[in-house]
Amino acid sequence: MIYTVTFNPALDYVVKVDDFQTGIVNRVYQESIFFGGKGINVSVVLKELGYDSVALGFTAGFIGEAIEKGVEAQGISSDFIHLKEGMSRINVKMKSQNETEINGQGPNITKEAIDALFAKLDSLKEEDVLILAGSIPSTLPEDIYEQIMARLCDKGIRIVVDATKDLLLNVLKYHPFLIKPNNHELGEMFGVTLKSEEEIVFYAKELQKKGARNVLISMAGDGAILVTEEGSVHQMGVPKGTVINSVGAGDSMVAGFMAGYLNTKDYEQALKLGTASGSATAFSEGLAVRSEIEKLLAVL
Repeated sequence: MIYTVTFNPALDYVVKVDDFQTGIVNRVYQESIFFGGKGINVSVVLKELGYDSVALGFTAGFIGEAIEKGVEAQGISSDFIHLKEGMSRINVKMKSQNETEINGQGPNITKEAIDALFAKLDSLKEEDVLILAGSIPSTLPEDIYEQIMARLCDKGIRIVVDATKDLLLNVLKYHPFLIKPNNHELGEMFGVTLKSEEEIVFYAKELQKKGARNVLISMAGDGAILVTEEGSVHQMGVPKGTVINSVGAGDSMVAGFMAGYLNTKDYEQALKLGTASGSATAFSEGLAVRSEIEKLLAVL
């Protein structure tokens, strides 16, 4: 089974305003609601690709209940821990002359709730997949990723980590199956500016020396590079299209990669499906749907 963890899920309220100005009433001409969070995004795209998953994490208040119901309405199984106090966050994403985001804070996550999550994770079995994605709320220990991986590292679980800088570097000793920094994040980890594909491959291999098994580097419009545990390097460009929405593209790439790998055990095919999935989201108003992913997959 595949499990995703979203520590701080959100109700994303996406609005479009013709000419946003401060200090006046602005009228929205289009609005949408999505149930967000990086792990939830991965679960949604996995479902499109025919893979069931269980969404884990923390929710609170009536917004939390709405997130739980919204996720389940999309056919995704969830096992969220519903906190007794606080409120899950609302993120406002406004598109006008520029794209502006106002992200909520989210509820306080207690030690009792963390222990409840650990108990759920302890039930994972060999060959299960666990996807840890995103930043860590201020109410959680900074080493929560490390704590999770330390508990599970000897169980034969394939763990995917999509995080940045120290969050990622500190878990490499537990040999995650896949990590997915982008090229800028990769450079930041080593204090360098990467200017060539050769440099990207070099530093991806440095992450492997620190313990990562497979390193997937996303490069926006320049495609992606995958350095595998087998020692091979695969590069994939992106299909042609107009970028409408960058939110969730990286999560979609992770979902596509894992679906492709689980289906074929072929890293090149996994990279191809990951690229198609990420691009399909970038070219859409929301997350990728299967029909669009298949169209792009056919031209890669």
